[in-house]
Amino acid sequence: MLSRRPSPSSRRTVALLLALAVLSVSTGTTTGAAASRGSAPDAPTHLTVGDRERPLAVEGPPQFGWWPQDSDGNEIQTAYQLRVLRADGAEQWDSGKVRSAEQQYVAYAGPALASGTAYRWTVRTWDRAGRVSPWAPPATFETGLTDQDWEGAAWIRRLSTEPDDYTLARKEVAIPRGRVVRARAYVSAYHQYRLYLNGAEVDDGPAFSYPGEGYYQATDVTQQLQAGRHLAIGVLYHWYGGGQGRPAANDHRGMLLKLVVEYADGRRQVVVSDGSWRVRRASHFETGAPRRNSDAGDYTERIDARQEPVGWDKPGYDDSVVPWVAATVAAPTEMPRLTGQEPRLVKTVKRPVSVRRFADGTVVADFGVVVPARPVIRFAHGVSGRVVDIQTSYNLTPDGHASTGRTDTQGSDLTMRYTQRAGRQRVEANLHWGWRYLEIKAPGEVLGAGDIAAIVEHTDVDREARFVSSDRTLNEVWELLRRSALYSVQHQFVDTPTREKGQFLGDAVDISYATMAALGERDATQKAIREFLHSQDRYWSTGNDLGRYNAVYPNGDGKRDIPDYSEMFVNWVWRYWLETGDTALVRQAYPYLRNTADYVTRHIPATGPTAGLVTNLSGGSGPYQYGIVDWPAAGRFGYDMDTAARTTINVQGYDVLRRTADLAAALGRPAAEISAYGVPAERLRDAINAKLRRSDGVYIDGLYADGRQSTHAGQHSTSYAIAFRVAPAADFPQLAEYLAGLGMKQGPMTAHWLLQALADAGRADAVLTRLTDPDDLGWANVLARGGTFLWEQWNPVNDESYSHGWGAQAAVDVLGTILGVTLAAPGAARLSVTVPDIDLEFAQGTVPTQRGPVTVEWRRRPAGGVRAEVELPVNVTATVSLPAPGNLRYDADGPGHARYLGHKNGRAHYEVGSGATTFTVRYDR
Repeated sequence: MLSRRPSPSSRRTVALLLALAVLSVSTGTTTGAAASRGSAPDAPTHLTVGDRERPLAVEGPPQFGWWPQDSDGNEIQTAYQLRVLRADGAEQWDSGKVRSAEQQYVAYAGPALASGTAYRWTVRTWDRAGRVSPWAPPATFETGLTDQDWEGAAWIRRLSTEPDDYTLARKEVAIPRGRVVRARAYVSAYHQYRLYLNGAEVDDGPAFSYPGEGYYQATDVTQQLQAGRHLAIGVLYHWYGGGQGRPAANDHRGMLLKLVVEYADGRRQVVVSDGSWRVRRASHFETGAPRRNSDAGDYTERIDARQEPVGWDKPGYDDSVVPWVAATVAAPTEMPRLTGQEPRLVKTVKRPVSVRRFADGTVVADFGVVVPARPVIRFAHGVSGRVVDIQTSYNLTPDGHASTGRTDTQGSDLTMRYTQRAGRQRVEANLHWGWRYLEIKAPGEVLGAGDIAAIVEHTDVDREARFVSSDRTLNEVWELLRRSALYSVQHQFVDTPTREKGQFLGDAVDISYATMAALGERDATQKAIREFLHSQDRYWSTGNDLGRYNAVYPNGDGKRDIPDYSEMFVNWVWRYWLETGDTALVRQAYPYLRNTADYVTRHIPATGPTAGLVTNLSGGSGPYQYGIVDWPAAGRFGYDMDTAARTTINVQGYDVLRRTADLAAALGRPAAEISAYGVPAERLRDAINAKLRRSDGVYIDGLYADGRQSTHAGQHSTSYAIAFRVAPAADFPQLAEYLAGLGMKQGPMTAHWLLQALADAGRADAVLTRLTDPDDLGWANVLARGGTFLWEQWNPVNDESYSHGWGAQAAVDVLGTILGVTLAAPGAARLSVTVPDIDLEFAQGTVPTQRGPVTVEWRRRPAGGVRAEVELPVNVTATVSLPAPGNLRYDADGPGHARYLGHKNGRAHYEVGSGATTFTVRYDR
């Protein structure tokens, strides 16, 4: 039998490394420790509120963030001072000098802020020697609107019962003479809108939410207004019923708008949506279009350009005649409580990499990779009434046409139809979907690459990771991971941008891991976490339901859950806290996490054949009753779903209890409350190790209801046991050998945990193999088979997706295991940089942490060891671990003030501070 002793916590590991610093035998030298420390800090940079620069709709007390700057190395922030100023320059709040190292999510604590108002703010910091920086150049933020701040704006609509409702709304107003200094448009609509000012699109946004949980967007339109001229305000809104990722919202359709214009002389003009607006059907979107599929519920687009009311969004248009009618004003109680939405959509025009023309005039454009995009086509010689059929697809037929095969289209109707008007024109789809190839049948003229485009849509990110290595396949895998993560978030996290455009909890967790680590994304994750908290309030707040979350939210099919998705939520909040250090959102989520912990413990019987184990965890239905394990079913690789106490569910249950206890401690909760979750976690871990292992220590898939062990020992069971720190650390090597010998026997949904387990067991070599093996299932195999976006499973069939982001979670493993950068304290206050001992010549990259970019480069030396460079932001420290077999020693140079901690298990350990530190091998002569 293998040892059952529990693995040490990360805190004990760090403590051990620090203790090694007292060893009397040195195996390395450091320089740079005596560098001059005479300069004061520079002014802070990257000023943010709620993790955004210049936000326009801040909800609640602002949460300030900044990056301290200092030309000295090994520097920290010991204090800060914040000042908030009103638009006239008067002081709103001065924090005074606050002794703290906090630099992110620092809460405003001054007098109440006015709604819908712009403020400026600045910050300065003190270093470890007490020297103060200059004030940062002022940044701005604007407060959002409460439900009482809409100044008479009303929800308006066109009376309609159409299931696919496209409506135009317009109003003209005069903009008085004078200098416009600030103009903001606040808009909400169900389900989506586009805002036009004098014919130019200036904003678009969604509101895929339930009544009481809606959103509005705030947009700066100052540059679009011309004083002394008429302004035409146009809105196209689109309501299309319930579907994956959007509720029908009680059939609420319509729009809400408030436009505020402020002038240099103090005048203020407000325009609101009300009964004076004119509305009509957007008749160029034909009625009766078929749905793309039964999942997302999007409709195909049939556009007749002859029916478009040309000029409707420009000044001087006559809206006094039928079919224009006065807008209907909705009851004010229909849509209570709107929240300012900060995640914004980025739209990038992408041109095809090649265009093929067929003898009949058909054109097929290849965009090189799968994109979530809206097709755009420009015609120079349109003929009134000519119908142009458009087919998109993920793959081509053998003769080069866009395939209409079931898997190549995800079982969806990926067509679009356009009826031309005479002359020059441009057609642009309204909704995005996923595709790579665009076929235009009989366009009636020669089209080139300049006439065809895709408007690619994804959430905005501004600080992406960078990674490159000596392995070309690994570099291509990294790009696949990065792109798949980015393209899996539009208005929300999505299962796939084509078939199921809904925010599934499991998908959101996996993708968010990648977007936070590799893209520096925060807003979409914050929004999604809050939405799933709403789902518990709406559907899972009483009786045995308490503590669960909806499997998809928001959604059109109401209440449904998946048990292991509910368990995953707690780990997601933990990961978010580790990435950001944001205790405010953790504090908001904590009562819900406690409910989830109680949900787990309710299913642990005290007696009987499965005593002490989570048994038949309530929830789910059909193929995922009591837990989904992996999905699609092929990704389970034979996992024994007949077990009542499943190992994966139990390990995740342990993680729920452990992380709830950890977050309770982070919030300063009473010791008894922390123990209420920590102690059951330990008992559950012990029960798992006692009952869910074979005699050789490998974890089986679970116990049957009568207490018998399953004879199947799937890769999931053992990888989870290591990755979630259930397995004893002493057993990691043998267990990892078992895992590595199986190859890839987990689906993309859970494959990250296999890589995490291998890394935790010291098998970075096996992680590299799994990432780069083109022959076994996995990421490199997707590339080898022509994939450009990760797949729903390793071998998609039927309607399964060729554009599924959950496998992108492995981006965390590239940065953490291959580059070597992992988080060791919330908000990246402390990091671990572990250079792996693997068959890779070099790796280099930058990780966008909460406290700034971290750059690492390492290169293997022919005679052993590595040359490594580590550059950290101010106010960050890191433990650096380098391969050091035998008597190999390192010299450390640079302002990071490297401190030698000791040598253990063939590795040299150092602690470094901010600035660049270089480690070079010092060979014995």
